[in-house]
Order: sequence, then structure tokens, then C-alpha cells
Amino acid sequence: MAIAPNPWGERLAPSLDDFEALAIEALAGLPEPFKSLAADVTCSVAEWAEDDVLDGFGMDSPFELMGLFQGIGLTEDGAVPQTGQLPNTVLLYRRAILDYWAENDDNTLGEIVTHVLVHEIGHHFGFSDDDMDAIEASDD
Repeated sequence: MAIAPNPWGERLAPSLDDFEALAIEALAGLPEPFKSLAADVTCSVAEWAEDDVLDGFGMDSPFELMGLFQGIGLTEDGAVPQTGQLPNTVLLYRRAILDYWAENDDNTLGEIVTHVLVHEIGHHFGFSDDDMDAIEASDD
């Protein structure tokens, strides 16, 4: 009796490069004028959030943070770039996103990466977490 191989047996978890490709695709899919206004935002992917970042949010587990915005939002004082100021950056945390994806089967990995990226870019536009939660709740 022959046993059919499981197609998952040959697959590997998406790499950092795979995540970066998903993020680039999500950025390219932003509607205007958001796409143009976020053109200077860089996006990076890391395995986990650093301990000092987690400590700053009072988080104990790196699984609690899927993304992070670093920089100065467009609505904040000093939003006009100064000499030596780094560009606004969105960090996506691969392992936390993969864990969320494994636990929630109602979204594709690309949808989750897009959601986290858009949420973090929301901070670039000056939205707080509470603002974005309210926007998401109104979409339901």
C-alpha cells in the first residue's frame, strides 16, 4: 500500500525575504494618496522584537508584538525631516506573525502581513492604536 506524501512535509516556513516580498507587495497595493504619502517609509523584517522594545511596551513575550512603527508621524511636531533624522520605519516581526497565522485560519499570511503593515503605517499618518481600533470596528 503506497502512502501519498503530505504536501506540507516538503515545505519550509516563509523566510525573512519571503516576508519582505509580502510587505513590498502590500506597500505597492496601497491606494493613493496613501501610497505617495508613505513612499519614504522603509520596511524591514526581523525574527523578533528586541527585548528593550518589548520592555518599553510592558510586554513579556515576543509573540505579543507583530509590528512596530519607528519615527515621527506626519501630524506630530517635528514631522518635517531634520538633518540627520532617520526615515520613518515599519518593522514586521516574522515569528510573531507566523504564530498568529498558525492560530487564526481565517486569513492568509499575505492578508495578515498587509494588515500589520497598514496598521503600522497608520502611525506614520498620526493615528493612535485606539484610533485604528475604532476604524477597524466601524468596518465590521
